[in-house]
Amino acid sequence: MTGVAKFVSSQPQYSLLWREPEEGVIPLCAANGISQIVWSPLGQGVLSGKYDPDRPPPSDSRAASREMSGFMDRLLHPDVLRAVQRLKPIAEEAGLTLPQFALAWVLREPNVASAIIGASRPEQVRENAAASGVIVDTQLFVRAETILDEALAGAAA
Repeated sequence: MTGVAKFVSSQPQYSLLWREPEEGVIPLCAANGISQIVWSPLGQGVLSGKYDPDRPPPSDSRAASREMSGFMDRLLHPDVLRAVQRLKPIAEEAGLTLPQFALAWVLREPNVASAIIGASRPEQVRENAAASGVIVDTQLFVRAETILDEALAGAAA
């Protein structure tokens, strides 16, 4: 149509813990020249590895916030938190921190133009930015996906 602005980006939630956009949103957008500017690439901070499955969340975290934690229940399930801890050696094998690994996983998708992060300190911004442009062995990502798929299935049961 003439005179109608074309969409150029979509803004879905997307992370190793929330991969639903891969089923429909990303393929549809890619076919129509629409890129992704994703939010929550660290799964509300869960993929930072800061949440211990055997302890309450840190008092200054969004998981401890009454306003923010309600929609995080599935992500804060002990099975999911244990699975996230199991990703640390995989990230190390890639030469990355866990947050960098999680961001590199999001950025490996060609249709993702950018990832919106929620850093609260300058060092987090620097660490997260270091994930841009890294190349990670696909098999490391597959291992991480498998670990998290099993944990998420257990948390949903």
